[in-house]
This record gives sequence, C-alpha cells and structure tokens, in this order.
Amino acid sequence: MTERLQLYKCEVCGNIVQVILEGEGELVCCGQPMNLMNPKKNDENANEKHVPIFVKTEDGAEIRVGSTPHPMENEHYIMFIETISKDKNDMKLHYLYPQQKPKMFIKEVIDKAKALEYCNIHGLWEGESD
Repeated sequence: MTERLQLYKCEVCGNIVQVILEGEGELVCCGQPMNLMNPKKNDENANEKHVPIFVKTEDGAEIRVGSTPHPMENEHYIMFIETISKDKNDMKLHYLYPQQKPKMFIKEVIDKAKALEYCNIHGLWEGESD
C-alpha cells in the first residue's frame, strides 16, 4: 500500500514518482518494482550539508540546503526542494538547476512542516521546522 506524498524511484531509468492518492497496487517502471525513497535525516559528512534548514524571514521562510550552501555544479547539485505540512494537506515543490542557490522561499510558514531535498548524487534528505 502506498501513502500520500511518498516518493518512489526507478533504479533502471531514474524516474521519480510521488504518490498523490494512496493505493493498493505496486508501482512499476521499466518492468521492475519501484523503490520507496526513505530520506536521510543526519548529514554525517562534515564537508557537505544536505539537511534542509528552515530560516524565518520577514515575509515567510526560506528553506536552505545545509548550514553551508550545497554545491550547485553541473555534476553535483540539488534537483528539488519540497515542503510538506504535518497533516500532508499542503505541499510546495521547487525545482533547481546548476548554478542556482540551493534554497526555496515560502510565504506561508506552516507549523511543524518538513522539507525534502534531492541531491543528484547523495539522494533524498529531510529536515523539519521548529
């Protein structure tokens, strides 16, 4: 059984799929079952930070990838940042490309939200608001 807003990845072609409505079936791509992506929550590598951080601003909040900015090079970059409310009723997705700053702005700060970010090399990471 899938759950709303879970992310699945095809290990053959790299497709990433997000569940919009829960269902009973198995997600399949390229003839194989897709793998549920479980986000990492602790960055053990002291040189790079992947955990999304919420920073309150006058106009809302900014979600930054790491306490020091993540590299945004052609070979290594953050592909997207997503915020999800605790009740999973509100979400916002922001795509990123090399050379952009690894951050996302949201006007409406959601209490107890989580943020996900996907690094093209190191995978899916999660951080929570205060």
